[in-house]
Parts: sequence; structure tokens; C-alpha cells
Amino acid sequence: MFSTKAGATKLLIGVVVGLIIFKVVVGWLTGGISILAQAADSLLDLFAAIITFSAIRIAAKPADAEHPYGHGKAEDIAGVGQGILIFIAGGLIIYSAIGRIIKGSSIQHTEAGIAVMAVSIVVSIFLSRHLSGVARRTGSIALEANARNISTDVYSTSAVLVGLTILQFTGLDIIDPILAIGVAIYIVKVAVDTIRKPISGLLDEKLPPSQQAVIEDCLRKHSREVSGFHALRTRRAGSQSYIDLHLVMASGISLEQAHQICDRVEVEIRSVLLEASVIIHAEPCDNECERCSAICSKRRTG
Repeated sequence: MFSTKAGATKLLIGVVVGLIIFKVVVGWLTGGISILAQAADSLLDLFAAIITFSAIRIAAKPADAEHPYGHGKAEDIAGVGQGILIFIAGGLIIYSAIGRIIKGSSIQHTEAGIAVMAVSIVVSIFLSRHLSGVARRTGSIALEANARNISTDVYSTSAVLVGLTILQFTGLDIIDPILAIGVAIYIVKVAVDTIRKPISGLLDEKLPPSQQAVIEDCLRKHSREVSGFHALRTRRAGSQSYIDLHLVMASGISLEQAHQICDRVEVEIRSVLLEASVIIHAEPCDNECERCSAICSKRRTG
């Protein structure tokens, strides 16, 4: 049920809503700004989850007359939006914490804060692992961004948990806003990391070297049928990959044979890179036989 993009996003929304309510109630009872900072972070996780849910539904729409390349970049836009929200949250937390240091305040019922942080850590670990697994299987950029956001909660919440424990035994109230600032700085770093990958998709950056290598390996398997390839271009839009290249056919191959070879190459690439769109332009050979290993009517080898 929760193994698909939509299912994982629904699980994310449900869990995050529960954490928000839990943290807000305890933060209000204790007066701890570090706990409220965690609540604000979870609130942004909720906004991000809603954005992701909408983006996944849009990205899943098939290509149409207005969008011949599909709607995959909706996930990249969602990823950038999440990063911006996270960045704003970090700034607001820092602003509130500095004001708390200047004015001075105390925190009550630290044991309640410790309990909510411990529960949040356990829930976030399991949720982030599940989201990461679904993101890897589906290639979802938006889900990957959400998994990254939730995983950061584990580290920031752990810092707050340690701080509240120290506060419980020492009574140093200034630890609370200092912890909030530390959490906020980490949140800002996560925001930058979250924005980086979807921005590369919006700018049509080529696929990672590992995926480029997979494509080239598929092409080399046909070295006995084709003379070579060039003009290989790749890009990504959300979980979808777009690949186009020129494939140089061996001399004497008919148009029908060339078409069959191109079809086989496309199928092999799509079997490795899911949701890939492959366009191949077939070209005749350039008669540079000394650089060619293909079997053709001009040169019978092997």
C-alpha cells in the first residue's frame, strides 16, 4: 500500500501531522523554543509532503499536445520549492532563538520534551528509510528530497534531545536557544543540498556518469552491427530520463535492419534506465574501415 510514490507520500503526510501535533503540544507546555523549532521543521515537512503529492500526480500524467515531453519536471519544481521552504524555516528559527537569548526565558517540564524527541527520532528513522527505498525504486526526485528532509530530523532532534537532557541536570536555560540556532544552521545546509539536484534537472544537466556509462555499454554491445555512435545527449526531468544520439550503421545494412537495430538498442537502454525516452538517429558509415569493428559487405572480419 505504501510502496508506490502516492502511497509513500500519504504515509509521510499522516506521520508528519502526528509529529507536528505532538511537538506543538509539548513545546507549548514546556516553553522550549528548541522543541517548537522542531515543530516548525515538521510543519515544513508537511508542506513539502503536500507539494510532493501534487507534483507526483502531475508528473505521472502522460505527454499531451501542450507538453510533448511529459510533466516530469513537476517533481524538480517541487524539490526546489521544498528547499526554499526549509531555508525560510531555518532563518525564522535563528531569529526567534536570538530574541529568546536577548530577553531571557526558562523552560519547564523538560522530561516531556525529552520524551517527544525520543519518539520523533524513532519515527523519523523508519520513515526516512522507507521513503529512500521507494525513491530509489521509482527514481522520484521529490520523494528523495522528502527522505533527505526527514533524515535530517533525526540528527537535529538528537541534538535537541541531548541538550534537553543536559538542561534537565544543569538548569542552564540558555542551552535551549543555542540548540535551536544549531538546529537552524543544519536546516539551512539541508535546504541548499535539497535545492541542488532538482535545479540540475531544471537546467537540463546531463545524467550522472554511472548512467552515462550504462548507455555507452549498451551501445558497445552492438559493435559488430554498427560502426559507432556520437552526439550522445542526456537530460533528466523528475524521474524520467531523456536520451538521444546518432548511431552509425555498418555499410550495406538495409533501412529495415537499421530500424531493428535501433529498436533493440532502445529496449536494452530502457531495461536498465527505467522511464527513459530514447531517440536514435541512424547514419551511414563514413568508410573509415580501419577504425571500425563492424561486419559489413566492405570488410568481412571475425
